[in-house]
Amino acid sequence: MNLDMATAAPITTPHRAVRVRQVALPTEHGGWAFLLEPLAAGMAIAFSAGAPWIALITVGAFLTRQPLKVLIADRFGMRNRARAGLALRFLVGYGAIFALGIAGTLFTVGVQPLLPFVLVLPFAGFQIYIDASGQSRKLIPELTGAIVMSASMASIGLSANMPFANAVALWAIFASRSIASILYVRERLRLEKGKWYSRIIPTLAHVAALLLVSMLAFYGLSSFLTIMAMSILAYRAIAGLSPGRTRMKAMQIGVWEIIYGTAVVLSVVIGHHAGF
Repeated sequence: MNLDMATAAPITTPHRAVRVRQVALPTEHGGWAFLLEPLAAGMAIAFSAGAPWIALITVGAFLTRQPLKVLIADRFGMRNRARAGLALRFLVGYGAIFALGIAGTLFTVGVQPLLPFVLVLPFAGFQIYIDASGQSRKLIPELTGAIVMSASMASIGLSANMPFANAVALWAIFASRSIASILYVRERLRLEKGKWYSRIIPTLAHVAALLLVSMLAFYGLSSFLTIMAMSILAYRAIAGLSPGRTRMKAMQIGVWEIIYGTAVVLSVVIGHHAGF
């Protein structure tokens, strides 16, 4: 009797509780800084009727990636239907924010400010492919993500009728800052964990960013303050990967990166308005 009942009972494997945060929010905390820095600078330099809508496009696209990644990993509900359903709801909600931003931009400032986003579509498509391959933690997706998010700076500039060259120059400043910082932070974390690391790659990236900003300043497309900010970033990369560095935990490194990023934003904004 007992044996028959045991045999008849269905065998189920309960799923873990679905954590909303893991479905709704990006796991890469540093991405928030790379999202907000160009948006903040753009709003302060070239605010227009289209700027808030462009911000919605950028934030919507940024948030959409996580639930889409969850859906792909779950094979669209084949592994965990509850998690996939939650991811789908967030995907639709974030997609609505993205669509509202596009509609508002077209209504207020027209199609031209959307050009930078069109130019980065191949990078965005590449990121979706990488997410589907389960390699989102690799270096290349992080670098392309920085380029995509920095495009908001150029888009906001164009919405305020900024010359195309100036808008692209601001885009280049924030993209180069983000790329150099990503390379530095990755190597710094490896160093603090006692793993093999490279000083050459982050240093060269910071030197290249500094040279780029200096060249832009020579042509009147950047400011002296931004050159100073990039010089500080280059020094922190060299010192932070040296044997005489002050040891830091990952959270401390992250906090300092927010401070350095704020310094770059202030240098761009103050330099633009003050003219030096």
